[in-house]
Amino acid sequence: MTPTVLIVDDHEDFRAFARRLLEAGGLKVVGEAGDAASALSAAQDLGPQLIVLDIKLPDAEGLDIARQLGETSARPAVVLVSSRDAGDYGARIEQSGARGFIPKAELSAARLLALLGMCL
Repeated sequence: MTPTVLIVDDHEDFRAFARRLLEAGGLKVVGEAGDAASALSAAQDLGPQLIVLDIKLPDAEGLDIARQLGETSARPAVVLVSSRDAGDYGARIEQSGARGFIPKAELSAARLLALLGMCL
C-alpha cells in the first residue's frame, strides 16, 4: 500500500515542489496545509500516515504541532523540515515526538521512507 502524506508549509511554492517530488517518488499526497490550524484539521479529516511538517509556521511552531499530533489517536509519523540545519534546533526535534528531520534541500520520497524504515 502506498503511504499517504500531508504536506504542511506556509510557502505555497515549497508545498507544490514537495508534492511533485514526493508523488514522483511514489508517495500519495492527500493534502496540503499552510498553517498549524489547517494542519491539525487536515490531519484529522484526511488521516495521512505521514506528515511532512515545516518547523516555522505563521501561527505556531512545527515542533509543538508534532507533539500535538503524537497525542492524537491516529498518531501519524511526523517528519520535520526546515531550510535551517537540524543543529539549530538541538534536542527539541527529538523532544517533539517527530520521527526525524530532513533539510528542505534534501527532501525526497526515498529519504522520507528510509528515515521511517518503510519501502514502497
